[in-house]
Amino acid sequence: MSYARQPHVRRLLPVVLCSALPATALAQSATEQVTANELSPVVVTATRNKSIAGQTPQKVTIITREQIEQQLAITSDRGQILSNLIPSYSASHQKLTNSGETFRGREPLFLIDGVPQSNPLRDTQRDSYTIDLSMVERIEVIHGASAEHGLGATGGIINYVTKRAESGTVNQHAAVNVTSDDDFHSDGTGYKLDYQVNGQRGDWDYLAGATWQERGVFFDGADRPIGVETIQGEIQDSTSYDLFAKLGYWIDDNQNLEFSANRFELEDHADYVLVEGDRDRGIPATARKGTPPGEVPFNESTTLSLSYAHADWLGNELDAQLYHQRFRAQFGTHPFAFPFVDDEGNDRLDQTRAESDKLGAKFTLRRDGLLNDRLGLATGIDLIEDETTQVLAQTGRVYVPESQFRNYAPFLQGDLKVLESLTLHAGARYEYAELDVDTFNTIDRSNVTQDQVTVDGGKPSFDETLFNAGVVYQTTDWLQFFANYSEGFGMPDVGRALRGIKTPGQDVDSLLQLQPIITENYEFGTRFGWNRLNFELSYYESNSDLGERLSEENGVFVGNREKTEIRGVDLTGELQVTDAHGLDFTYAYSEGESDTDGDGKVDTELSGANIAPERLTLGWSAHWNDKLSSHLQGSYFFDRTFDEQTNDNLKRFDGYTLVDASLAYRLPVGKASLGIENLLDEDYITYRSQVGRDGDDRFFAGRGRTLTLGYQLDF
Repeated sequence: MSYARQPHVRRLLPVVLCSALPATALAQSATEQVTANELSPVVVTATRNKSIAGQTPQKVTIITREQIEQQLAITSDRGQILSNLIPSYSASHQKLTNSGETFRGREPLFLIDGVPQSNPLRDTQRDSYTIDLSMVERIEVIHGASAEHGLGATGGIINYVTKRAESGTVNQHAAVNVTSDDDFHSDGTGYKLDYQVNGQRGDWDYLAGATWQERGVFFDGADRPIGVETIQGEIQDSTSYDLFAKLGYWIDDNQNLEFSANRFELEDHADYVLVEGDRDRGIPATARKGTPPGEVPFNESTTLSLSYAHADWLGNELDAQLYHQRFRAQFGTHPFAFPFVDDEGNDRLDQTRAESDKLGAKFTLRRDGLLNDRLGLATGIDLIEDETTQVLAQTGRVYVPESQFRNYAPFLQGDLKVLESLTLHAGARYEYAELDVDTFNTIDRSNVTQDQVTVDGGKPSFDETLFNAGVVYQTTDWLQFFANYSEGFGMPDVGRALRGIKTPGQDVDSLLQLQPIITENYEFGTRFGWNRLNFELSYYESNSDLGERLSEENGVFVGNREKTEIRGVDLTGELQVTDAHGLDFTYAYSEGESDTDGDGKVDTELSGANIAPERLTLGWSAHWNDKLSSHLQGSYFFDRTFDEQTNDNLKRFDGYTLVDASLAYRLPVGKASLGIENLLDEDYITYRSQVGRDGDDRFFAGRGRTLTLGYQLDF
């Protein structure tokens, strides 16, 4: 991202214009909002033409650093934080995997400073855990299908924007927090350490940070240890660390180079084994001390990026970025899959590890001020190559064959101010993709030493031109209407499709399950901002002629290629009651159908594995004085019945209410905080366990009352 060299301008870049987009900075006081407005409008870097928040034809949410810290004071669960702050993001099931955590009923594309974290070929659904939120300045969320960053954003984009150096030679930040269940079990205690240093010296600026987090066992509202997810991976009873560095050099006042590196790792302690529950009797799965078989599950992610920005290249803004991401995700053993006999004659179970390596480049050229300052254009091209495989960790056999994916995508995006109150937005992106898979043998899950069938390799290619068009009409200073049509380009889970082939004679070139997912997103909404009240209401429809519906067969999730239609409503708002007290609210509802009989018409209701729960959230933020502040938030998940769900165990969702609270107090040196997750100690079963996945071994309760005491110091 290009920006001016002057230090005071660089300090303003992370500032988010809270009142420009309703319900995006709910933690700020009215005074702070006015200050932000006077400083700078918010540029949404996740949009290629650098749109301004509150002036986009689709719903965009900006999650500020203050909001992130407010949530981190309560919980470090990534899914829980996103669910609390993004109304149409599904409820967290509090595990390492984000399987079932959909965004408007579809998959989100996770980015770190524009670098894709999601894996197009083998969707491990671990892509939300690739960076510690302590390194993140803000989160930019584009709701609905988008082709702005290419592959994967059929549900929307979640872009983690990392911190930048502040003015001054040396600035340091240190923080520590301790977390425990409310009965203070020794094995339920965890802690986190965080240190960062940044500064500017001459033409250089720098930032370095490190975090270390130990998580204890989670306990539910009835003080039972929560069952461990032995296959997909856990965040409880785990260790994670993050090393982050950023180095920038100013060539002159208009040009700069920036290198950034992030290494994140999370590893299960594997000190507990699962104790199955009893779904029929409503008894959740628990855990007991023990050593699970196999090696420990883990997430490893390394992201490298080199960026060049020129603020005035022949009157244009130029941004170029080269990046590399290395991702490894190891899963635990399945209770009956991949049996083998080791060299010592012992019966063992193998486990899988997904390996993905991305290399990519992005080039963007922008020009504003055309046609008498009415037209702005952005053009460029994105390139990516992804190599992915999934292996059996113990025996070294290949479960998903090594696949290469290459994608080339030029684009053109523009916005035209027709009238002072009317702006049109439109763009096109041409996607050309190639998939290269060698001939391979599928593995029999019941006998790891035998093959099932041989599948002929191939090099299928896909091309598609994706369009978007929108309008923003500012009727008055306090009322705005917007409408948008956008298309997203995604691939189904290629690895899941390839490894599941059972019919002899199949070849990769003719496999229907490998055809891309083209999603059409229609959205209509209004933004209202008058005096102390702001709200945003949007209605959306998300349709795909060849979508992917998840269903469970014999304990394994299968992607069914079917026509799918999803529709829903998002409502976000805030009321600044006084300068010191603010209220916020969100509401989200969605529903969908798929074509299960192949006649081209949707006929069957989508289940809880695909659709997020209906929910209402309310929040109250208060600044009692210049030292003490508080935040109280509550989420109500409505009861729901999925009448057309064929599995009776997954038809009924019994809703629940969760209340969280936090206090922050500024000391003479530093700041202390106390957060309480699940303040009322609600005893509940998570949404995914109720309606997303069957089995007594996947019947998990949610986390009970949990306390987090923190201290941070800036010096």
